[in-house]
Amino acid sequence: MAQESPTNTAAEIPVTNSGEVDDSNEHFYNQVLEFSPLPYPWGLCPTQVLARAFRKREEGIIWSGAFSGSSSQPTSPVISPSSAAASRLAEQDSDFILPTVQLGALKGDNKSGAVVVAEDSKNPAMEKLEFVRKWSINTYKCTRQILSEKLGRGSRTVDLELEAQIDILRDNKRKYENVLKLAQTLSSQLYQMVQTQRQLGDAFADLSQKSPELHEEFGYNSETQKLLAKNGETLLGAINFFITSVSTLVTKTIEDTLQTVKQYENARIEYDAYRTDLEELNLGPRDANTVPKIELSQQLFQMHKEKYDTMRANVSVKLKFLEENKIKVLHNQLVLFHNAVAAYFAGNQKQLEQTLKQFHIKLKTPGADAPSWLEEQ
Repeated sequence: MAQESPTNTAAEIPVTNSGEVDDSNEHFYNQVLEFSPLPYPWGLCPTQVLARAFRKREEGIIWSGAFSGSSSQPTSPVISPSSAAASRLAEQDSDFILPTVQLGALKGDNKSGAVVVAEDSKNPAMEKLEFVRKWSINTYKCTRQILSEKLGRGSRTVDLELEAQIDILRDNKRKYENVLKLAQTLSSQLYQMVQTQRQLGDAFADLSQKSPELHEEFGYNSETQKLLAKNGETLLGAINFFITSVSTLVTKTIEDTLQTVKQYENARIEYDAYRTDLEELNLGPRDANTVPKIELSQQLFQMHKEKYDTMRANVSVKLKFLEENKIKVLHNQLVLFHNAVAAYFAGNQKQLEQTLKQFHIKLKTPGADAPSWLEEQ
């Protein structure tokens, strides 16, 4: 009894009545491919798509291969597809482009099908965590170094010449601040005296009008007090200019240099802290575990040494320029202060006014800031 061929659609190839392969069904194959939006619809291979499409045709069927065994377990037949259909299938398959899956940053080549996975960008949270970790380690080392120096157990790097200049600068700053405070007190008291003299001159002038028998005496005193008040205002302008210049020198120029000194001192502490760590590691044993630590400590030590040398050079340059600027500013201000005070108490009004012109000081006229009655209208 002849075996019945299993109904396997994957092995069906349409033929004509003469036994030749029918190529007229290729347009139907193209319709199936155009109908499917995916490269291989529903997870099927191209042969299965072709077979499912051809099952609807009422053409003759020829089996390209035989099988042996029971009918329940047939073997896979050998398929001999049409050459034209196979070429179309290859062309369609070569046009398919696999979707690109992005994992981090992907770079795909559509022609070769190769996908290159780039290194993932750093996570901001991990960067912050790493920054906090490094800051904590650096703070711990610096705190330990400071405590060791205060307790007399640790060594510190000292530049004797630079440290002496820094100490002199800080001492001068304290003294300049004291001079500035005293000058402000003098200005305040002189302002009160000028106001009193002006009021006293107005009172004498009023009495001179109301007392005919003492008209001349009250008039002389009124003119004298008003002249003293005018000279006092001139001296007050010179003192205020002196205060402004010295205050700029102390609170800005010197303070900026001291900020650089603080950065230098912090760099010195970091340098000594990492120097101490390197010395401790070099005194210990050298093995596979300690050698990488020593190399890392050497790199950190070199980095902080360069930072320390840079800050030391910056401090030296700023101290040099500060000294030159300080001498120039204080020389002019001290000459102004001396000449103004001497001319005031000598009663030399012309010399006092000449001193203010020499230093380009303009006095504010009382009520000059107030608008005129025309501007108010």
